Amino acid sequence: MAVEKQVVIITEAAAFRIKEMMEHNEEQGAFLRVGVNGGGCSGLTYGMSFTTEKNDDDILDNQHGLEIVVAGEDAPILAGTKIDYKQSLMGGGFTIDNPNAIANCGCGTSFKAAARPAEPQPCE
Repeated sequence: MAVEKQVVIITEAAAFRIKEMMEHNEEQGAFLRVGVNGGGCSGLTYGMSFTTEKNDDDILDNQHGLEIVVAGEDAPILAGTKIDYKQSLMGGGFTIDNPNAIANCGCGTSFKAAARPAEPQPCE
């Protein structure tokens, strides 16, 4: 049975952009899945995707009208992580601030966390 709890913090700007992407991809009503995958030069990478499935161990949350799911095994690594969307003259993009990351790679796409050791991979 899924548990309701806040793991990640989605800013209003990020939620607005995610909802725009959902509409563009005709994914209204889907969950936003936030997770951690192995890979990158520091060992772990973030993942965000749309899904209609939720698993028994998922943690559910609703922020700014956005339904968010996080796998139970990823929750300790993502606890307190803030996801924002910033727009600049060069374009826009999501930023992720994870208080559990003990190191970030130079290219900015992967991180290392004490809670889940992972094997670093070559940068692409």
